[in-house]
Amino acid sequence: MRTVRATAAALTAMLAAGAASVAVGRLAGDAALKAPPGRPLPTEPRLTVHDMVAGERITLTRDLASLRPGVYGLAGHGSHAIVGPVLNTDLHAPDTVARRLRGLTHGTFEPGDSAWLTPNLHVGDPKSALGLDHADIDVPGELGPLPAWFLPGGRDTWLIAVHGLGATREHSMNLMEFLHRKGVPVLAPAHRGDLGAPPRPDGISHLGETEWRDVDAAMRYAVRYGARRLVLLGWSTGATMCLRAAAKSPVRDRVAGLVLDSPVLDWQATVRALAGARHIPRPLLPLAVRAVEGRADLDPDPDAGSGRLAVPTLIMHGPDDTVAPWNASRRLAARRPDLVSLRAVPGAPHAAMWNADPAEYEEHLRRFLVPLL
Repeated sequence: MRTVRATAAALTAMLAAGAASVAVGRLAGDAALKAPPGRPLPTEPRLTVHDMVAGERITLTRDLASLRPGVYGLAGHGSHAIVGPVLNTDLHAPDTVARRLRGLTHGTFEPGDSAWLTPNLHVGDPKSALGLDHADIDVPGELGPLPAWFLPGGRDTWLIAVHGLGATREHSMNLMEFLHRKGVPVLAPAHRGDLGAPPRPDGISHLGETEWRDVDAAMRYAVRYGARRLVLLGWSTGATMCLRAAAKSPVRDRVAGLVLDSPVLDWQATVRALAGARHIPRPLLPLAVRAVEGRADLDPDPDAGSGRLAVPTLIMHGPDDTVAPWNASRRLAARRPDLVSLRAVPGAPHAAMWNADPAEYEEHLRRFLVPLL
């Protein structure tokens, strides 16, 4: 009888531990699978505003983030500004950083406010933010209409811009003035889970593994309305979606090139990074990976999605990216040197390669696009 009771107790403990492991894994995996559009990723630190001088500067907590080179959006609760380079000035305390304040989009920032840097420089739409005429359209998608912006251009090669983790299609406005000057038509769609787009059927992101079908819908729309060739440009998981669409879409023969900014090529590393940023203990991170693999039905092979690369590809990625590992981009470039050009952007956070040095980014993009247009 004692043996039976001991066995039963041990089995109960094992089941309880197993249930706890599953729960912890799901909780940790939610950092990647339920990242809300337009909200900062958990890897992005919160900064405190110390003061602001309209038209001149804003002073923030000294942090590696506030010292980043380049130009960024600064988001708060109900506020947004555009901040430029770090200023060399003695007008602030040594534990703070002053950056040029290029514009206050809406709201205001008061001392003590919490804020964070974002790659999204602009808010609104291309007309209100940039003065660019565009059409608000609906792309027929697998799950329903996908709202999109279309900026006309004189060329018959269209660029489809696809945002990624924690972002919205506003991210694509960083490049719209540049592309407009080059006469490139731009289609910037929302995808499942975005505001105004159909919800995800199971409520979670699949890190591009199912969402690529929304890129396919945009590709077919572009071809239907006059695009002879397509360039797919994606950030983060949007880059993953572009890779899948270029390999699987029925109109993939129209794809002339890919531009991948901070691509999520190793989803396991991204899940570990986002779960770790949620303060999940390191020994529990494998549980997060297993939970995500099962819930999102992802391929455990980190290189599986890039195996069918068939068109010229420009990768812009930062060795300091803490969300999508740089080494995965290096592996892809090494495997396909005939197709892939890899540009390193030191000091840039995830999906902010343009922000670190807009002029250099646009020059690399111009050189890549010239033979494709």
